[in-house]
Amino acid sequence: MIIRSKTPLRLGLAGGGTDVSPFCDLYGGCVLNVTINMYSYCTIIPKNDGKITFIAPDRDVKLTIDSKAKIDIDEKLPLHCGIYNRIVKDFNNNIPLSFEMTTYSDAPAGSGLGTSSTMVVTIIKAFQEWLNLPLGEYDTARLAFDIERIDLGFSGGKQDQYAATFGGLNYMEFYKDNKVIVNPLRMKKWIKNEIENSLVLFYTGTSRDSGKIIDEQKKATTNQKSLDAMFEIKKQTELMKEAVLKGDFDAIANSLHQNWLAKKKTSAVISNSNIEDTYNFILSHGGKAAKISGAGGGGFMMIWCDPKNRYELIRALKKRQEGKTKVVTFVENGAQAWTIYDED
Repeated sequence: MIIRSKTPLRLGLAGGGTDVSPFCDLYGGCVLNVTINMYSYCTIIPKNDGKITFIAPDRDVKLTIDSKAKIDIDEKLPLHCGIYNRIVKDFNNNIPLSFEMTTYSDAPAGSGLGTSSTMVVTIIKAFQEWLNLPLGEYDTARLAFDIERIDLGFSGGKQDQYAATFGGLNYMEFYKDNKVIVNPLRMKKWIKNEIENSLVLFYTGTSRDSGKIIDEQKKATTNQKSLDAMFEIKKQTELMKEAVLKGDFDAIANSLHQNWLAKKKTSAVISNSNIEDTYNFILSHGGKAAKISGAGGGGFMMIWCDPKNRYELIRALKKRQEGKTKVVTFVENGAQAWTIYDED
């Protein structure tokens, strides 16, 4: 028996940062995001040899340990270990599991596409398939959040776990006591096509520690300038949602630009000279607007351009040796898992 899962990464169109406590607890947060055709993958092969083997080829890591109810958190694969401990404790009566697990992602860690949280969701989804766990979408996303943010103590917001689990275009609301409401949105086909053809992802080649950046953003509630910027981000999220649903592409570009300007005001570590140089290069080569996806500081830059200029913009960006370009499409399905049974 082989269990597999795959879970889509996401683009944060607007609102990122408002899903982080304490801002969302005090004022309510909102995020507009959409899942894309880039994934995190997990394969579990059950064993009976009393061993656990974690393999992460994209990180050049292989870890084999004795199977027991609670394993030590390995610094190279903390998510894998933390998920295992929680699954065994909450759903397997503290009975150890023996298996080989292989995971990898279409994007590197720190890319700004929600890679870490998506990996957590896809591993949980594989365990859910294997052990037939009674988890709905909200349950899976909340469990992923609890493992990553509470059990393991990694800083971050709440949108990534829910985007990965639900999939599609969603307007998400965040409130105190970790209350989350996911509102799926229907995008007309022609609007989807136009948006997809207007977007370019440019990887700056700089993977950043989102946790440190988010820790800085948490201080926004104690600084009036930063707090005002967070409210502007909320405002732009509402405007972006309306623009996307109506197909107002000029408004999308403007909202993307305003969102980026506001985001930079929330923390001094959101942008840097390399990002600003790249941004100016994009605007001078056919781009209309851009912003760093995710927490900031590096990773993927999401660019909006006129589709007729996209090829030339991509060609210009490819000449910048420190980064790579990628075009993506939107996907509707969230986390998925399936089982392959032996023929005999």
